[in-house]
Amino acid sequence: MILSERARAKLNLTLHVVRRRADGWHELESLVAFASTADVLTLDMNAPLALSLGGPRAAGLSMGEDNLILKAAHALSHARPNLKLGAFHLIKYLPHAAGIGGGSADAAATLRMLARANDISLDDPLLKEIAATIGADVSVCLHSHASMMRGVGEQVTRLEQWPVLYCVMVNGGVPLDTKKVFERMNLPCGTEFTTKAHPEWRSLSSADTVIEALRQGRNDMEDAASVLAPVVGDVLAALGAARGCRLVRMSGSGGTCFGLFVSRHQARTAARAITRAHPNWWVSAGVLR
Repeated sequence: MILSERARAKLNLTLHVVRRRADGWHELESLVAFASTADVLTLDMNAPLALSLGGPRAAGLSMGEDNLILKAAHALSHARPNLKLGAFHLIKYLPHAAGIGGGSADAAATLRMLARANDISLDDPLLKEIAATIGADVSVCLHSHASMMRGVGEQVTRLEQWPVLYCVMVNGGVPLDTKKVFERMNLPCGTEFTTKAHPEWRSLSSADTVIEALRQGRNDMEDAASVLAPVVGDVLAALGAARGCRLVRMSGSGGTCFGLFVSRHQARTAARAITRAHPNWWVSAGVLR
């Protein structure tokens, strides 16, 4: 039996740093949505546990025990000793170290597939517990639905109402390490940073109201990432110049940036124009949910 899951790109539509804790971890508030652009992960249950890679973005990825797919499989197998496993094959389309949760989405897809194969409910607290131990974004990627994420990623509140939004994601090709971006921010421990709370997202159900509310937010990591990778500024400018673009922002710790549109045609037209002007950039148009 072969199972398949899509590991969809995560976009931080807002990312507010709340505080840096005494242990060095940063607590965040982030409105997260997921694009239709995705990696594809398959599981052959008639083969022993293994991992193979393919696709246009597979170069440089590890197939060792530090890969989050294998970490997720081992963690769930440890918790459920008789777990059925198999051979994973990842077709990598999303850039890595790009602020869109590629590795976390792959790990979450692993947990979803193993849950299906072993008759484990996706709402089983065990999956949430394991997701939180693998990486900060894995918990929100587990259900891959628009959500408010808080803490160090372990507190996830799903947004039941979410309109159709179209996005164009662009990455200038410079990987950014989250730890180095935080180091560049150089935030002192124990200080509260967020002064403006997020709006009440539950009441926002149209594209226009969501975009207007997003204008009240920000990505607190954007300035530091732009210093470490100046191409981020070029990407933001290219997206901002696209016809029909309603909002431009960086996702996560960068360097992928996104533009929001209310028309699929405008998003696709913008993606084609940016690709022609910058053929070495990664550009993808998609639907957000």
